[in-house]
Amino acid sequence: MLTIQVGHSYFLRFDRKQWERGKPYPPLATMQVAALLRRMGHQVSLFDAMLAEGVEEYEASLNASSPDVVVIYEDNFNYLTKMCLGRMRDAACEMIALAHAKGARVIVAGSDASDQPDAFLAAGADAVLIGEGIAPLVELIRRIEENPAIRTREWVANLSGVAAMVGGQMQLTRVGAVPPDPRIVGQPAWDLVDIERYRTLWRERHGYFSLNMAASRGCPFRCNWCAKPIWGNHYNRRTAEDVAAEMTYLKQTFQADHIWLADDIFGFHVDWVEAFAAHVNASNGSIPFTIQTRADLISERMATALSHAGCAEAWIGAESGSQRVLDHMNKGTTVEDLIIARERLGAARIRVGYFIQLGYLGEHLEDLMATRDLITRAAPDDIGVSVSYPLPGTRFYEQVKAQLGEKTHWQDSGDLAMMFQGAYDSEFYRHVRDLLHEQVIVQQWKVVGHADRHRTASHALDARWDALIATEAVHRTGAEQVTLRPRTSCHV
Repeated sequence: MLTIQVGHSYFLRFDRKQWERGKPYPPLATMQVAALLRRMGHQVSLFDAMLAEGVEEYEASLNASSPDVVVIYEDNFNYLTKMCLGRMRDAACEMIALAHAKGARVIVAGSDASDQPDAFLAAGADAVLIGEGIAPLVELIRRIEENPAIRTREWVANLSGVAAMVGGQMQLTRVGAVPPDPRIVGQPAWDLVDIERYRTLWRERHGYFSLNMAASRGCPFRCNWCAKPIWGNHYNRRTAEDVAAEMTYLKQTFQADHIWLADDIFGFHVDWVEAFAAHVNASNGSIPFTIQTRADLISERMATALSHAGCAEAWIGAESGSQRVLDHMNKGTTVEDLIIARERLGAARIRVGYFIQLGYLGEHLEDLMATRDLITRAAPDDIGVSVSYPLPGTRFYEQVKAQLGEKTHWQDSGDLAMMFQGAYDSEFYRHVRDLLHEQVIVQQWKVVGHADRHRTASHALDARWDALIATEAVHRTGAEQVTLRPRTSCHV
């Protein structure tokens, strides 16, 4: 039996935007790996960086657990880990160095590590797993249990998908994306999580308590910009009965008021969602929950099934109000899909959020205005706005990698800096982001019946749009020839 510490390096306090937002979730993938290693018969502890004060708290945890092996396994269900934020990489490298200095074998896995294993090996990691990495992790643990003094060369011999330094050189045999590993089953190691620490922050910030779970791993769609270093285009879904049982467990055990379902695509098929609704209601386990989905999956039947299951909010990857941009992204949806999905979900009393992406290759000013028009027509309840973010392994990255300089990652999620030459500079896109958020707020005044306030705010917002458009020429980068079109008021 080995003493193993499993952890991750996403410190909420290191991401000012997310700390201010105050919606932390336990690291599902990290907890799943902890549960797996425990089923293998090892003594396992968890270091959860999410609400930790800093790396010094990790050092104290390391001293207390004195592990033989440290597994830094990033949470694949946290979309921010896909962005490979620079501040979190720095934290991971500090943690690796501390564990290495204590004499522990250090294994690292995650999106950033899969893309840039050399950075983590340089910090002192003994092995870096590429992709989900469950099969090589199990074998590495088996080998070191059999021979604690095994040398690195023999430890990683004949293992694909593992990077290690052998003879002063990085050794790595990459493999293509593989399906989610079937050994990740059952409940994550919830008992290792300080639930009360999460509950306290949620109730202080929002007045309710939310926990997370996932019904599936992966996504079968092929958007050009979406990084998929963990599962590629594979998609694996749990049974509806199993997911309903976990939701019931979280409700009864931790008295959660809300669930964030962290799937890239929740449900996918309406038959599954209807079965899930039946199971969760039969066990009195339904909790209001939030999902991520696609507009083209929201039939009237799907909206009804989600409502019956208890879905309170659905976030749709809208990306743009320009069909030309959506097609360029290989998104596979239409602007009309976005509007119809919003209507159907709204009719089922489900709040709708849109994820919006600015600055994609080939986007013109008229495309940005089309996105503004989409927000007006569809009137989502909320939006999240970002700029296009090139990550290794995507077609988008290959198209712009020659333009990337020293800055290849954001430091934190509030960075919103362009890392390639889009049509406009970062400042312009930040202004557009702010105005789009303001537009959603202004539209709410009409929804709640404050017509006079809506009218006054609409005129003021139109003036701000006019002022920004009047200065757009000074923000052009020269990457695109932008054609202006006559503007009409976006408020109806």
